[in-house]
Amino acid sequence: MLKLALDRHRILMLKNKIYNYLSVEILKNFITIVLTFTAIAWTVRAVNFLDLMIEDGYTANVYFKYSILNLSTIATRFVPLSFLLSLIISLSKFERQQEMMIIWSAGISKIKIVNLFILIAFFLAFIQIIFNLIINPFSLNESRSLLRSGDDRQMSSIIKSNDFSDTFRGITFYVSKKNSNNELLNIFIRDTSGNLNAVISEVGDSSDTTIFAKKGIFLDSKLVLFNGTIQTLNKKNTIKNFLFQKTELSIANFSTRGIVQPKIQETSSYNLFKCLLNKNSNVILENCSFEEGNNIVVENLTRRLGMPLYIPLIATIVSFLLIYKKERKLNFLKKYIVFILAFLVLISAEIFVRFSGFSYINSALYFFTPFVLTMLLYSVIAKKTNSTKVNK
Repeated sequence: MLKLALDRHRILMLKNKIYNYLSVEILKNFITIVLTFTAIAWTVRAVNFLDLMIEDGYTANVYFKYSILNLSTIATRFVPLSFLLSLIISLSKFERQQEMMIIWSAGISKIKIVNLFILIAFFLAFIQIIFNLIINPFSLNESRSLLRSGDDRQMSSIIKSNDFSDTFRGITFYVSKKNSNNELLNIFIRDTSGNLNAVISEVGDSSDTTIFAKKGIFLDSKLVLFNGTIQTLNKKNTIKNFLFQKTELSIANFSTRGIVQPKIQETSSYNLFKCLLNKNSNVILENCSFEEGNNIVVENLTRRLGMPLYIPLIATIVSFLLIYKKERKLNFLKKYIVFILAFLVLISAEIFVRFSGFSYINSALYFFTPFVLTMLLYSVIAKKTNSTKVNK
């Protein structure tokens, strides 16, 4: 009895080592693939983000932080595809190195390996849901807050010699020349949005302000102007002129044309749920004034919660590679067929999530579809593996 118990313990230990080995190999391939995709996509995004420095005048520090804060969102987009590729690559490696034969020889059934794949898939789905619901909206909102604070903008990179600049909303700059001391010569500023009302006391309640100055210089977060004229046009169409020897403009009051208000992707999941729960009330919630209305809120929440649920379905589809016999004709095509089918599922999930906001029925169907398909395909695999045992 003792010997039998020891043998069972050794077999159990061997099976656990095999499960651990398979899990580590799959996750290792998954991490490698998702990091590769993320690095490529992030590099492309980072090039596009260069406009923050070139056009909007933000510092390299803001550019770097903004790019880093977008990393988690980019990475989670590649999780389903990376898991699909990692499963197929891992299975190909196990098969090529005859490791699958060792697994079957150890007495591990194919349905156990399928269960392992699905367990890993649910683990990754849970991680992605955490990122989608909490981490990604937070990081995106933090990146947007960097752009809202205009303290780190380099005005010298925005204002160019002999060129009109309309980077700031409602304000146009023109500078004829910059000297070696970074001083601006022959400055023209036109304000049609009333931004200068709060920074120049002489302006008053003006709807249109024009400033001419012979010289100016940027100091900290201010533009200091020397020897110029302020011309204002008030709401009564009365023009007034003011002469000045020195005046200051606070750059922090200028807003760029870039989007600084949080988008729906940057809104916390908690606020989105509040938008849904209070849609019929008269209370106007912060960050709920989306132009697309309630549909876009439902679609975004469905994307955050529903897309990861398709990862276990991908694992189930790939598991069909375990039940095919090697001696069958056209066996070499099975990996491509399974990959195409699983890839089509991911594309379909990405397409149909856009229709989930049209109605709650569409959203419910989007959530239930992966569960139903996973259970159906799993039952087919279980039946196939049982029939194989009986035939043997």
